Amino acid sequence: MVYGSKAVLPTDLDYGAMRIRVDDKQGAKASHEDAMNQLDKARDVTLLRSAKCQQALLRYHSRWVWDRSFNVGDLVLRLVQSNKHRHKLSPPWEGPYVIAEVLRPGTNKLKTTDGEVFTNAWNIEQLHHFYP
Repeated sequence: MVYGSKAVLPTDLDYGAMRIRVDDKQGAKASHEDAMNQLDKARDVTLLRSAKCQQALLRYHSRWVWDRSFNVGDLVLRLVQSNKHRHKLSPPWEGPYVIAEVLRPGTNKLKTTDGEVFTNAWNIEQLHHFYP
């Protein structure tokens, strides 16, 4: 009876032994369906909490972000790109330059005050308003 037999003791039936509960096909299927439903509910709750957290983070981030944009003709200073022949007291900005063209929001073409247009575009992070 110990090694591989299918005999069931009456005490196993009375106390609900593990091997009796595992063999219950109807109950196992119902239990599996309940577990799947609970999993779907838990997944939905997690998605809602995640969306709420992301919205709160977006609100927090948007509170401190200021929208910057330049128009054609604005005077700007450009961040110095090369550290060659510079020391710690050198100014970090050079210019002033004039916005020649706005390629897309955040990307601008510059020209000198003499009218010479640079071939490359500059990101808004590398530019700063110049107030004469």
